[in-house]
Amino acid sequence: MAQVTALSILKLAGKISIITGGASGIGEATARLFATNGAFIVLADIQDELGQKVAESIGSQHCTYIHCDISNENDVISVINFTVKTYGRLNIMFSNAGIISTSNQTVLDLDLAQFDKLFAINARGTVACVKHAARAMVEHNIRGVIICTTSVGASKGASTRTDYAMSKHPVLGLVRSASKQLGVYGIRVNCVSPSFVVTPLLNRYEETKKRKKRVEDVAQAVVFLASDASSFITGHDLVVDGGLTKLPDADDFV
Repeated sequence: MAQVTALSILKLAGKISIITGGASGIGEATARLFATNGAFIVLADIQDELGQKVAESIGSQHCTYIHCDISNENDVISVINFTVKTYGRLNIMFSNAGIISTSNQTVLDLDLAQFDKLFAINARGTVACVKHAARAMVEHNIRGVIICTTSVGASKGASTRTDYAMSKHPVLGLVRSASKQLGVYGIRVNCVSPSFVVTPLLNRYEETKKRKKRVEDVAQAVVFLASDASSFITGHDLVVDGGLTKLPDADDFV
């Protein structure tokens, strides 16, 4: 009886999921939380050594790692095909992989080469993940869940890092459109919008005096959106910022 009770509280029991950008930061924290809630995770990332270590630490009974550069559509297709072939289905796609701008650019000094790189990953790469995850779900008649990581910068703009803010705007449009188009198949599509989050990626660039949100805070929001607790929620942008964007001088986001 105790075992049945324990299983019943797992929010994602038996769900097969893909997490892009799963080797560190929000992706890693979400993978660990998914595992504790009964899901099996395919970690997809370009950080091979780190991704392998994360998968091993979570345990082979819950997690495996595969190389994937989401800016390469064939890599995305390969990860999804591997998942479906190995586990029979795909229930959850968490399209989380992304990069930030390497400088505080304004529109007056935009580096268009860097701009193109950001869009190739943050916008085009996310589209590839959503497109092919949705196709796999429809093909196998799975009432699945797709979640994307965007940013508060996608809705409020930014005083610097214009290229980054712009690269996240298309994700909101994608989520809102896909939720309308995929609802007929029982597929829900939502996104999380963090503000400043403490991740290894961001710590390379700058610190902030404002409250630093843990990656675990965002991971909890993703688990909610992936679970049946949010079964009547789709097309939604869940802002996870601790009220930061309500402050008049708040410009920090990721």
